Amino acid sequence: MSGRKLSRQQRWRIDKIQAERNQRAGARDVHDAKLLEAGEYGPEQPGRVIAHFGRTLEVEGEDGVSHRCHLRANLESLVTGDRVSWREASDASGVVVARLPRDSTLERPNAQGQLKPVAANLDRIMIVFAAEPEPHPNLIDRYLVAAETTGITPALVLNKVDLLPSEGGPLRELLTRYQRLGYEVVEASVNDHHGLEALRTALTDHTSVFVGQSGVGKSSLIQALLPNEALKVGALSEESRKGTHTTTTARLYHFPAGGELIDSPGIREFGLGHLDEQAIAEGFIEFHPFLGRCRFRNCRHLSEPGCALLGAVERDEIQASRFDSFRRIVAELDT
Repeated sequence: MSGRKLSRQQRWRIDKIQAERNQRAGARDVHDAKLLEAGEYGPEQPGRVIAHFGRTLEVEGEDGVSHRCHLRANLESLVTGDRVSWREASDASGVVVARLPRDSTLERPNAQGQLKPVAANLDRIMIVFAAEPEPHPNLIDRYLVAAETTGITPALVLNKVDLLPSEGGPLRELLTRYQRLGYEVVEASVNDHHGLEALRTALTDHTSVFVGQSGVGKSSLIQALLPNEALKVGALSEESRKGTHTTTTARLYHFPAGGELIDSPGIREFGLGHLDEQAIAEGFIEFHPFLGRCRFRNCRHLSEPGCALLGAVERDEIQASRFDSFRRIVAELDT
């Protein structure tokens, strides 16, 4: 369906607003250039983006001191975790002049389907879920696919285990299924400090990001691991028992023993529309032995005779729940 046609006046207003934005951005660049020529900014130095606030960034210098910097208008979007080159002003603020190459990037499509980075220079994705709000295995699988396709090592964190029975139950069974696939899992609780040392060990000497639904306790875990940090922690909605957004921007934290952690805003959906069916299938690690072994080269793994994946499901070599999750993700590509 084509978009609604804009009137001449509406088009004029849009063009006028965009022109004003470009003019302001150009003025900032001219202002920066004049300040640079006048010696108002110091020499270029490396830094790390530890928080992002639109056109304003919090950049940490090599001395560990944070500076509020603005972004040159000609630079592409930056995210928490980016390494940058920046210049400090005489008032201790600064300007970011370049983004340095990324080792890795976690990305997701936005509401318009455009691929946007979430965090950069990661080597671990910690997928957090909990007894409340009710976890969605398909969302966990989406994060795992995103991790596998970007080469970032994933791990699963089951939080609020104090709310679970001591043995058994559907959540522990879910965790066991992922363990059998070879994924590292950690059980934790901030109420009785269960598993916090194991979680701290898993984060040491890594650059990790916490991802997951709102309300699973990502910020509470960080507060327990780093008690000197002032984090905003929210409660579940009494009516829906779903999480409320308390983290509004991704922020990077340092661990005294080594390692960095980025806390990202919670989300209820994680689209994979930027991947094709083959890439999604490769994101399910237990599919690997069977990919390319179907009778037909263009097999869609629906009901085709000789489908290697369907055969593996029938023999319990692939979990039926994971295969259903794969089908659900692929079905979204068709729509």
